[in-house]
Amino acid sequence: MAQLFFRYGAMSSGKSIEILKVAHNYEVQGRKIALMTSGLDDRSGVGVVASRIGMHRDATPIDDQMNLFDYVKQNSKQDEKDGAGKIACVLIDEAQFLKKHHVLECAKIVDELQIPVMAFGLKNDFQNHLFEGSENLLIYADKIEEMKTICRYCGHKATMNLRINDGKPIYEGEQVQIGGDESYYPVCRFHYYHPNELRK
Repeated sequence: MAQLFFRYGAMSSGKSIEILKVAHNYEVQGRKIALMTSGLDDRSGVGVVASRIGMHRDATPIDDQMNLFDYVKQNSKQDEKDGAGKIACVLIDEAQFLKKHHVLECAKIVDELQIPVMAFGLKNDFQNHLFEGSENLLIYADKIEEMKTICRYCGHKATMNLRINDGKPIYEGEQVQIGGDESYYPVCRFHYYHPNELRK
């Protein structure tokens, strides 16, 4: 039975490399996938899923107005003989940037088309507020899994994303500011509030 999956983690938890691995595993078996990512993330170019270890591949960019259900339905034509045209899985990177209607469309893909959807993204922003996409995935997903990484400062589990500018922590500003390792550190709760201090 198809399900809606949400796999979340702090920055540098391996979300993009995991989605590329899942895509590879499906394609090695000759199964068609729909690989998608937010059109907001242009660090490696619009419509590119890229991991920090250098792997990348093209994906369909998602904009605010896009209807994911219509896109997947149109691109998943069942071949009468061998089913080669049917999409076996929808994979979405940077899912925190989805709008609520996107998440509802993902649920509709699962429920009406019986195609699994796996969404990967951050849960909370640099101020520890939920992103719109993440909030709705936490509500509507059938399965939720945390992808773990460690705090930049102490090695404990990182649960938060610390925004950095010129080496200094930033706690105010716009929710969306595209950046990588130069702009965000994965941190534990203690070091979110006390960067560079030793834990007692």
